[in-house]
Amino acid sequence: MSVYDEGVFQRGFGTFPLRGDELAGAVRSAIQIGYRAFDTAQWYGNEAELGAVLSEVKVPRDAFLVTTKVHPENMVAERFMPSVEQSLRDLRLDAIDVLLLHWPPGNDPIEPSLELLQKAHQLGHARHVGVSNYTTAMMRRAKAIMDVPLAANQVEFHPLLNQEKLLSASRETGIPLASYCSLARGEIFNYPVLKEIGTRHGKSAAQVALRWILQKGVTMNTMSTRPGNMAANFDVMDFTLDAKDMQAIDALTQANYRISNADVVSYAPTWD
Repeated sequence: MSVYDEGVFQRGFGTFPLRGDELAGAVRSAIQIGYRAFDTAQWYGNEAELGAVLSEVKVPRDAFLVTTKVHPENMVAERFMPSVEQSLRDLRLDAIDVLLLHWPPGNDPIEPSLELLQKAHQLGHARHVGVSNYTTAMMRRAKAIMDVPLAANQVEFHPLLNQEKLLSASRETGIPLASYCSLARGEIFNYPVLKEIGTRHGKSAAQVALRWILQKGVTMNTMSTRPGNMAANFDVMDFTLDAKDMQAIDALTQANYRISNADVVSYAPTWD
């Protein structure tokens, strides 16, 4: 069981690439809608802004689940802990709820960064720890060397990308998957079957895609600055896709539409 499985934490609000007033307005709207899980990263440059908004709203701080991620450039001994301590100050937290390694450390071995992550947990800087953008082999290696459970492997996950190998590794290792790019940055709207399924359920194509992710056992992150879209992305718990629906959406994964590749992020590994 993942820390994200608790109620509203299955539906997180991502903050990339929001900054300034746009971020503040979006987060306030998200909180009003019901979001309580928020995802940021050192790389995003908005931890302090997110921390300021969460500290000013009239919601108990312990009602939120805040995830942030260590930048790959900080995954060395002299920079790792200082960067985490800066994230704590920026987010105005005594402990980060979920601390992830944002990307594998390039061509370097993963063990040193995982050991630093575990040390951050031992020091009380993070309540839960995890990884992001790990391959199946990396998941197995992380499972073998970590003394604490990994809360998540946050990866690109949407109906247009076949991630069955990662799902299998998740079941094998007990490391849950969490999604980013959950709507493939709008590409899903080019596939009419999602709208057709949605019509039968009284839901939109986006809601169908998000429900598919949840029914795959993957928690999700979405981002929008439009309150209507935020609310729709959150409102996906009152219907269930049947086996036929799931099979029809599974077929879309053959598109193998991947956003996070080495052309976009130099740290991207060779994907499964």
